[in-house]
Amino acid sequence: MKRLIIGLSGADGVSIGVRLLHILHGLPGVETHLVATPSAERNLLLEGCPPLAGLRELADFSYAADDMAAVIASGSFVTDGMIIAPCSMKTLAALASGYTDNLLQRAADVCLKEGRKVVLLPREMPLGRIHLRNMLTASECGCTIIPPVLTFYNKPRSVMDHVDHILGKSLLSLGIAMPSFRPWQGA
Repeated sequence: MKRLIIGLSGADGVSIGVRLLHILHGLPGVETHLVATPSAERNLLLEGCPPLAGLRELADFSYAADDMAAVIASGSFVTDGMIIAPCSMKTLAALASGYTDNLLQRAADVCLKEGRKVVLLPREMPLGRIHLRNMLTASECGCTIIPPVLTFYNKPRSVMDHVDHILGKSLLSLGIAMPSFRPWQGA
């Protein structure tokens, strides 16, 4: 059984996190713990996604962003890691500096201090120097940075094909095989 924390922060692209929840909901042997920030909840509406209440049904467990007493706030609650999709620059900055103002940030901080994987899908364009420094710092602290960039070798036919490829790479970094993921096979 893999136990993952899924974080949705307030960056554009929260639909990527929604897709991740749909994928994981259909995978056997994966237990999901969802935490979404209030900004993510607002972006769900702006992007035409289901409201947070509907997404909570896709996760095995769900927590309010202000619930600092939730089980995922403790290092004694063992997980296989966390994916933050999307990862806002605010959340990235918090992780790079060790600042934990909400449960999403605290859960990621706990994963890092316990030596567990944290995968960030940072959403911003263009990237400023502070963003790049924060990504480097987060990477040096143990985060895997997977910017949601387009891939063409797998001959995508839709935006969803691109999203699935990004999520396939993200899950692969946590040791989870996504059935529809097509890795590079060589030329």
